[in-house]
Amino acid sequence: MSRAPRLAGYALMAVAALLALAMRRGAIDQIGPFPVAAVALLVGMIGVMLVFTDLMVRGLYAQVGAAKNAAPDEEKRRNEKE
Repeated sequence: MSRAPRLAGYALMAVAALLALAMRRGAIDQIGPFPVAAVALLVGMIGVMLVFTDLMVRGLYAQVGAAKNAAPDEEKRRNEKE
């Protein structure tokens, strides 16, 4: 499983921070017809979604892997309780 989506998300968040910093210093006022704040928020939001999604999927795979590697006696006890 590649970490590329998470790294891309971090890069997008960094771009959003740089856009906000440039806007704050007055270097950029607009990007095309859009205000810089709107572009920074959109880019940052996409970055956060990529990072969180990647981390959630990794956590889910870890849980599935842990369940597969569980000791057989634990599975027997779990089935007896049901």
